[in-house]
Amino acid sequence: MECFFIPMTNETARLVLAWRYEPPYDFYNADPRSIEDDLQSMTNPRQPYFSVHDSRSELVGFRCFGLEAQVPGGDYDSGALDTGGGLRPDLTGRGLGLSVLQSGLAFGRQLFNPPAFRVTVAAFNARAQVVCQRSGFQPVASFERPSDGLGFIVMRRLEGRADLGWA
Repeated sequence: MECFFIPMTNETARLVLAWRYEPPYDFYNADPRSIEDDLQSMTNPRQPYFSVHDSRSELVGFRCFGLEAQVPGGDYDSGALDTGGGLRPDLTGRGLGLSVLQSGLAFGRQLFNPPAFRVTVAAFNARAQVVCQRSGFQPVASFERPSDGLGFIVMRRLEGRADLGWA
């Protein structure tokens, strides 16, 4: 899937925050009590949030970079750029995640040119872990979020390595 990225607008952020996933992925549903705070964060020009659109300009997902992609409780060093994102609920499980993630990494590479990318994935989300591994990420750590004990896996992908297909 060919994707393009647009800085997050208020309108698009509201659409993303309204997405509802089926269990067990409902963990990713926005908390109605924090919608206004989430909206401010996602549309702050200093926060690298982007809406992801397909070749027909349809909203298919979102991507963020930096601190916004980190999960409280993780041990993050400065040697990698964190990235996170999501796919529109009706598009999950259809084999689109890999191309959307790879497009997001190419976009992030153009913007930031990091030595490595890092993703933090919920431990229960086997689908996301497989997509990340197919994109060259390897698990490097795990932790439990202090607020609720939910497990997460931190994965890292080095850039510029021939064995990952990047010269």
